[in-house]
Amino acid sequence: MRPYISFKGVTKSFGAFKVLDDFDFEVRKGEKVALIGPSGSGKSTVLRILMTLEPFQEGQVTLDGVNYHLPDGAGRFRADERHLSEIRQYVGMVFQQFNLFPHMTVLRNIVHAPMAVLRMKRADAEDRARKLLAMVGLADREGHFPDQLSGGQKQRVAIARALAMRPRVLLFDEPTSALDPEMVNEVLNVIRSLADEHDLTMILVTHEMGFARDVADRVCFFDRGKIVEQGLPETVLYRPAHPRTKAFLSSLLHHSGSLPEPSPEPSPEPLRMPKVLSR
Repeated sequence: MRPYISFKGVTKSFGAFKVLDDFDFEVRKGEKVALIGPSGSGKSTVLRILMTLEPFQEGQVTLDGVNYHLPDGAGRFRADERHLSEIRQYVGMVFQQFNLFPHMTVLRNIVHAPMAVLRMKRADAEDRARKLLAMVGLADREGHFPDQLSGGQKQRVAIARALAMRPRVLLFDEPTSALDPEMVNEVLNVIRSLADEHDLTMILVTHEMGFARDVADRVCFFDRGKIVEQGLPETVLYRPAHPRTKAFLSSLLHHSGSLPEPSPEPSPEPLRMPKVLSR
């Protein structure tokens, strides 16, 4: 079966620093994959390439069989903006720092892209936005501006905004790293519910090992631009085979005092997700 997302021999460098080195990676449709590893190992770069925010120097990236580069008869060239824009419609991304427009209300933040890119009518876009806000528990915040929200609320708005484009792939780049500890769970619970109740293909960069264990079908450990170990969460997190994975998890154990228990406690009652995510 053809992979839904495929990286083949991808190289990405920033100057002399090679972030991805002959990188191979595949994701099945509907799969939830957690990317873990030290800072600078290439995890976020994978997401940025998929979101068309970063070009790459060598290799091939495809989404549902569509190549990010267009052939020119003599090799390849970087896809033009029109082609990238078409790909981008099928990928949503939730960033570390929310990236909300500060001068727009919550509702306008969510409807802006569907109206501008998908050419949705305002009434349809607003109806969908309100359903998404209810889904993430913020139905009463549509008229607020971002600076009137907590960090956890901003991130939940960012998730609703990404979902408003009806993506087939949803990317999360350390979605809780900018949050105060007491606000982390409110965001993670929304993502857990998305993973449990919908067949979205999801790739998550995270340092929350308990979250990776609960949500992911597969965990991939990155080191120096390559995946050095991958497998079921319980295997990678509790019985790692590669020395670098062992060292990384040992470092987490040293700083946090513990890793999450192998057998998770019952999850909190999930948010009920309305059927507003399909295209």
